[in-house]
Amino acid sequence: MIYRRAGLMVRSRSSCSKNMDQKIPYDDYQLPVVFLPSYESPPAWIPTQERIHHPDYNNELTQFLPRTIVLKKPPGAQLGFNIRGGKASQLGIFISKVVPDSDAHRAGLQEGDQVLSVNDVDFQDIEHSKAVEILKTAREILMKVRYFPYNYHRQKERTVH
Repeated sequence: MIYRRAGLMVRSRSSCSKNMDQKIPYDDYQLPVVFLPSYESPPAWIPTQERIHHPDYNNELTQFLPRTIVLKKPPGAQLGFNIRGGKASQLGIFISKVVPDSDAHRAGLQEGDQVLSVNDVDFQDIEHSKAVEILKTAREILMKVRYFPYNYHRQKERTVH
């Protein structure tokens, strides 16, 4: 099944799984192509009756696109956010708290953002301690993040307290 959404050609994996052996060169597509994973049930933490109005459950895909956050941190200053996760969780590093009225909050960082990279260091498969070290020692932070509440909630469920 191929359909268009937000200016992208979207192809669901379930519809092309039969044809996955026949690889079509990327350059042969007329528009940028996004391959979506096969259908999953809606996240369990959103009760059925609340899904239509819940901010984590909608069809506006642009909120999930990667974005860049730039922060400058004077020596001894706090970051203004906390992270959780890492290589052990196999789900990545996520923003778990943003201090209200902090530079991080004003820059648009939010709970549920997955940190994709910091200063060109890949954060998708990094140890938590290494991620903390990079964030604490940097004076200028150029973060690439994406809002990904589904894996964030899965990651929270896996965390042992």
